[in-house]
Amino acid sequence: MTRNLLLRLWRSFSVPGLVLGTLFFAASLTPTLIPRSYLTQGVLSGCALAVGYGLGAAARWLYAYLQLPAPRGRAVRYAKLAAAVLCGSVLATFLWQAAEWQNSIRRVMDMPPVETKHPLEVGLIALLTFLVLIGLGRLFGLAVRSVAASVDRIVPRRLANVIGFAVAVLVFWSVANGVIFRFALHLADSSFREFDALIEPERQPPSDLLKTGSTASLIGWDDLGRAGREYIVSGPGQAEIAAFTGKSAKEPVRVYVGLNAAPTTAERAELALAELKRTGAFERAVLIVVMPTGTGWIDPAAMDGVEYLLHGDVASVALQYSYLTSWLSLLVEPEHGSEAARDLFAAVYGYWTSLPKDHRPRLYLHGLSLGSMSSELSADLFDVLGDPYQGALWSGPPFTNRIWNEVTRNRNPGSPEWLPRVRDGSVFRFTNQRDALGLDGARWGPMRIVYLQYASDPVTFFDYASWYSVPDWMRAPRGPDVSPELRWYPLVTFLQLLLDMAMATTSPMGHGHVYAPQHYVDAWIAVTNVTDWNAADIVRLKDMLAERLTVVEQDH
Repeated sequence: MTRNLLLRLWRSFSVPGLVLGTLFFAASLTPTLIPRSYLTQGVLSGCALAVGYGLGAAARWLYAYLQLPAPRGRAVRYAKLAAAVLCGSVLATFLWQAAEWQNSIRRVMDMPPVETKHPLEVGLIALLTFLVLIGLGRLFGLAVRSVAASVDRIVPRRLANVIGFAVAVLVFWSVANGVIFRFALHLADSSFREFDALIEPERQPPSDLLKTGSTASLIGWDDLGRAGREYIVSGPGQAEIAAFTGKSAKEPVRVYVGLNAAPTTAERAELALAELKRTGAFERAVLIVVMPTGTGWIDPAAMDGVEYLLHGDVASVALQYSYLTSWLSLLVEPEHGSEAARDLFAAVYGYWTSLPKDHRPRLYLHGLSLGSMSSELSADLFDVLGDPYQGALWSGPPFTNRIWNEVTRNRNPGSPEWLPRVRDGSVFRFTNQRDALGLDGARWGPMRIVYLQYASDPVTFFDYASWYSVPDWMRAPRGPDVSPELRWYPLVTFLQLLLDMAMATTSPMGHGHVYAPQHYVDAWIAVTNVTDWNAADIVRLKDMLAERLTVVEQDH
C-alpha cells in the first residue's frame, strides 16, 4: 500500500515543474549580500524549489488547457526518469559548490571560511519546506476545484473555474490576513510592549538632576522605555571625554521621550522641547534631532562618536513612536514614524528659529534605518530654505526613502548606485567603509547631508524589480563588500534579497545593516565640520569606540 501511495505521488509530479524547480533550487545556493546558515539556506532553497515547480506545473497546465499535443505512455515515464537523473546531478553539483559561494561573501566581510554548507541538512530542510508549500498549493487547488464543481451546473465550465479561483484566493487571503497575521501581530505587539516596559535592575535613574529620567526631569524614568533608559545612561560623560581628549569637555545632553510619556506625538514633542529647555540644550554648540528605529533604539555607534568629537558640547533629542521592530513598524504603522518626526522637528525648529542666529546651536538631523526614513520626512526642504538647519547624517537608509531615492536616481553619470556622486557635491554626499566624503574639487554648501550606506546592506538595496531585471548596484564596479561571485537570476534573486533583508543585522560589524562607529566618525566630521582633531587622534578615537562597543555587546 505504501509503495502504491509513493508511486501515485511520483506520478502526480510535473516534469517541467521538477526541472524548473531544480534550476531555481540550484540558483538559490549562489551568494547575494548576507552570509547564510544552513537553516536559512535550506528554507530559501525550499521556497525557490516550490516557486520554480509551481511555474513549471502552471506552464504544463496551460499547455494542456490549450489542448496542444502531449507525450503519453512510455515517453512520459522516460522523461520523468531523465529529469530525475538530470535534477539529481544538478543538485549534487551545486550543493558541493555552495560552501565556496558562501565563502566568497565571508572573505569580503573578513569572516573565517566555512568548510561545508551541510548539504544533507540543507537538502532535508529544503525538501520539508517544499513539501509544506506544495501541500498548501494543492490545498488551494482543491478549493478551486470544489468551488468550481459546485457552480459548474449553472455557469459555463471556464467561468466556473474563474469563480473557483477567485473564491479560493479570497478565502486563503482572509485566513492569512485576518487570522494568522493579526494573531502574530497582536502577539508581537504584546511581547515588544512588555519588553519595552521591563525595568533592568542594573539601570538606576540618573542622580544628575539635569539628565532626563532624574527626579527633576519632566519625564519619569519608567516612561522612558527600555531603549530610552539605555540611551540616557550609556553615553560618555564629561570626565570620560576630557580624559580621552586631554582637553576641557562638557557633559553631553541627551533627551528622550518614551511612548508612554504622553498620549499623542504632539504632546510628546512639546514635552521633549520643554525638557530641552530645562537641560540647557539650546546653549550647546550643536543640537541633534534623532529619530530612533522602530523599537525606539538609538545606535550608540552613532551618538558616542559625535559627543567625543564635539568635546561634549552637544545635545540630542529623540522621540519614541513604536514598540515594534523596524520592518514590522514599516509594514503595519508606517505613518507613526513620520508623524512623530514632523511633530518633534516642528517643535524644536519652531523654538530654534525664534532664537538669535548667533546665540543658538547648529541644528542637525540623524536617523538609522527606519529612523532615517522618518527623519527625511520630518521637514520639507522648501519649508526651511529661509532658515535652514545645518545638515543631516542618515545611515542605512531603507530602499523606500523618498529623498534617498530621488538623489540616487539622479546621480551623476558614471557613479555607481552604491556610492553616488550628486551634482557638485555641495549638499549631498555618500560614504561607506572607505571614507569617500572628500570629493575632488567639491566644496560644501550651507547645508551638509551625508548618507552612510554599505553596498552589502539589503535594507538599502532591496529592489522589487529584481525579480525581472538586474539592479544597478549589481553592475560593475561593485561595492567593496559584495561577493564577486554574485549573479542575477529571475525571481530567485528577489527571493534571496527578501531573505537578506530579514537577516540584514546578522552580518559582522561594518557590513550589511550593522554600522560601525569608525565609519560614523568620518561621517560626523564631514557633517559637523570638525577641524580640531588631527589624524592620529581620529584613529585613536575610532579604535576606542570600536573596543567600547565590543565590550557593551559582550556584556549584553
